[in-house]
Amino acid sequence: MNQKEQDISLFQRYLSLWVLLCMVAGVLIGRFIPVFPVILGKMQIAGISIPMAALIWVMIYPMMIKVDFKSIREAGKNPKGLFITWITNWLIKPFTMYGIASFFLFVIFKGFIAPELATQYLAGAVLLGAAPCTAMVFVWSRLTNGNPAYTVVQVATNDLIILVAFVPIVKFLLGVSNVTVPYSTLFLSVFLFVVIPLAAGVVTRNLVIARKGERYLGNVFVHKFDNATTVGLLLTLILIFTSQAEVILSYPLHILLIAVPLIIQTFFIFAIAYGASKAVGLPFDIAAPAGMIGASNFFELAVAVAVALFGTQSPAALATTVGVLTEVPVMLTLVKFANKTKAWFD
Repeated sequence: MNQKEQDISLFQRYLSLWVLLCMVAGVLIGRFIPVFPVILGKMQIAGISIPMAALIWVMIYPMMIKVDFKSIREAGKNPKGLFITWITNWLIKPFTMYGIASFFLFVIFKGFIAPELATQYLAGAVLLGAAPCTAMVFVWSRLTNGNPAYTVVQVATNDLIILVAFVPIVKFLLGVSNVTVPYSTLFLSVFLFVVIPLAAGVVTRNLVIARKGERYLGNVFVHKFDNATTVGLLLTLILIFTSQAEVILSYPLHILLIAVPLIIQTFFIFAIAYGASKAVGLPFDIAAPAGMIGASNFFELAVAVAVALFGTQSPAALATTVGVLTEVPVMLTLVKFANKTKAWFD
């Protein structure tokens, strides 16, 4: 093992420690350099952070280089992974989120949370549950060596379903009549996190193959970005916890209480999709992303809708913010679990 491989191995081995340090660093920056989160808050378009968008590009660009359109066409010939994704995200996830969050907020934690607050927290949880992830799925897929072309199809079809299913599900579960989808957030997210990086990846792929050949692309070029995804994730964590430092320090107990059902829901949904993929005989590189799509959330959409419905300072908006805070650490845990259980699919 050469020095570079040793450094990468050491980096990955202590990833949990780096994650914790980045979370603490983010809170400290937000607390003692308050101008920083203010600047971050202004660098947004339709509720999407531009610095975070740039980091997500860094994380998913290497995966998009691996995508070729022949593989995308082949995805339709093996639709089991798509069916699992759709069923998990739209027929199971929003309703289990409602049930699990209700149980904890109104029963287990009733001595700590007033009923009025619990109702608003439940609303935020439901908004998260009805908004499956778009951008970060590509990161989790890359970290599990998922099938890049199939993941693109899973995400793209999921985004189309959001257009027709999000509002009816939220209205049904919350009884709120004036739910509107911020389409600017939805379409911008798809454009930023699917269209642009996919186009960049395809152009890069074709250029490298034309000049150096496909073997060079797979054996040399893509490995130049081996650490980019992990470094991008850690920097994303710092940005998230910097921007939310005031919330974390102001409501520490309620954040912990809200996080419990959200984390349980995440593991539960992953188990359903991952287990179903194993049951129907899907390969690991399709099963892992299928589990990740259901487990993670489109938090930009959830936060935007919570703010529009209940206000910026509302408890519902706080609950969606907790979803942002728990997303990366919890999903990294699932990535680690998936990689350790890859042999189940061999």
